Amino acid sequence: MELSDSVGHKNGRQRKNTANLQIENMKDRELEGSGPEVEEEAEGLLQGFDSEDRRPAKVRPGLRKELGNILLLLFLYVLQGIPLGLAGSIPLIMQSKSVSYKDQAFFSFVFWPFSLKLLWAPLVDALYFSRFGRRKSWLVPTQYLLGLFMIYLSVTVDSLLQSDDSHGPDVVTLTAVFFMLSFLAATQDIAVDGWALTMLSRENVGYASTCNSVGQTAGYFLGNVLFLALESANFCNQYLRSEPKDTGLVTLSDFLFYGGVVFLISTTLVAIFKRESERGQGKKRAKETQGVLETYKLLFSIIKLPTVLSFCALLLTAKMGFSAADAVTGLKLVEAGVPKEKLALLAVPMVPLQILLPLIISKYTAGPRPLDIFYKAFPFRLLIGLGYALLVWWTPSVKTEEGFPMYYYLLVLFSYALHQVALYSMYVACMAFHAKVSDPLIGGTYMTLLNTVTNLGGNWPSTVALWLVDPLTSKECQGAAGQTCGSLDEAALCAKEGGACVTTLDGYYVESVVCVVIGLVWWLWLGKRMRRLQEESPAAWRCKISQ
Repeated sequence: MELSDSVGHKNGRQRKNTANLQIENMKDRELEGSGPEVEEEAEGLLQGFDSEDRRPAKVRPGLRKELGNILLLLFLYVLQGIPLGLAGSIPLIMQSKSVSYKDQAFFSFVFWPFSLKLLWAPLVDALYFSRFGRRKSWLVPTQYLLGLFMIYLSVTVDSLLQSDDSHGPDVVTLTAVFFMLSFLAATQDIAVDGWALTMLSRENVGYASTCNSVGQTAGYFLGNVLFLALESANFCNQYLRSEPKDTGLVTLSDFLFYGGVVFLISTTLVAIFKRESERGQGKKRAKETQGVLETYKLLFSIIKLPTVLSFCALLLTAKMGFSAADAVTGLKLVEAGVPKEKLALLAVPMVPLQILLPLIISKYTAGPRPLDIFYKAFPFRLLIGLGYALLVWWTPSVKTEEGFPMYYYLLVLFSYALHQVALYSMYVACMAFHAKVSDPLIGGTYMTLLNTVTNLGGNWPSTVALWLVDPLTSKECQGAAGQTCGSLDEAALCAKEGGACVTTLDGYYVESVVCVVIGLVWWLWLGKRMRRLQEESPAAWRCKISQ
């Protein structure tokens, strides 16, 4: 996992950050996961895009009168970020228990649901109990399930993470449970995004993106950075206690239990006291079901376009060159002895930079060729990946009995900042191009599809990179003749015979070099092809259903 996500998995998180705010001025506003209902929820999945002009003008309440709704949206997004943050902390906890990188690769599937939620978003839009509310029909049960899963985990997580000489953490069960947490959080995100369209008036609906960005970031911070800090005995003894103890202020089971209780109580209050707007509730279910089928047909018709198909293929392969740096570097630093809570806290000073970068970069991507910025930033990000490999190689030599010196953390912070500049340059450029080519008649569906492919293009290389670390690593048993270290059982037998497994070639360094080579080939060959897509006429990006 990359340094920018020293507390989690970047591609799995999929936050809608401030870069999205720049795009809203260029195209129809996208609330990720809500699909094609962006223009007007009452008009159904497809019919809503041209309905705004037909609505009579209404006097909307001011911001002060809707402050309660805005705070509720913010709170719901905070809740959504908590399980995502907790899921992002598990790989670092498992790494401190010396799990294999194949196990880390298996657990990385936890971060896929947010990239795939377009597959079931139309169902969340169309299927509901009208008496209870279109969004509450999904929001309430998903948040109840989130709370129950967290309480269940609070009882079992210690045993699932327990490791000894005979076995390690139960990665399969951990993956299954946290995958469900991520799936439920993604479903809750779809429901909340859709609810924002009717909860807020037209003049204030733009605050929904702000609530999403701020709320989900705050929730992720609570479930990841704050939890890892308070869970660390060293951090608490150094900064928060006068008398040292062997444990932190909170444990993972405590955090999960109280988080689950908060979910259950807040969801009950929302179910009882918050009523949905009745706009759109009179539509017939048959029409909405037809809208679902039309949406899936629409997605298929978009993908069949030659330009879109080529662009999607490029998006799915563009991040292969970054996969080792993005997915493995943070875990390698923890393996080298860097405290996971201090890596997590390094993300805090990056927040102002992450806010300012999209504002600055968008000035250069607002023209007719936004992918030029993507192309120019690409090789710099590859070089930063090599820098990460050098940083990991250098880390053990810097460690002292007292830990790591301040200049080491400043260097990590500086490398992280450089990475963020390259990452956001590519991200904002890509989002700007999505907005530029999306058919305005179906902009919500179009952009959500392209964003989904972009996210998947980061997820699968990260999973593969984690899985390949162990096979590419060479170890030998020193001190016990005739023993090898090809597997966990062989390593245990080596230790039993009085030997020790020593790494002779770390697969991470092999991956880092191979990924950079792959990235350079992609940049020189396919990168130019991506730039040429900017020369296609607007008609080449429009599907027949909208012509």
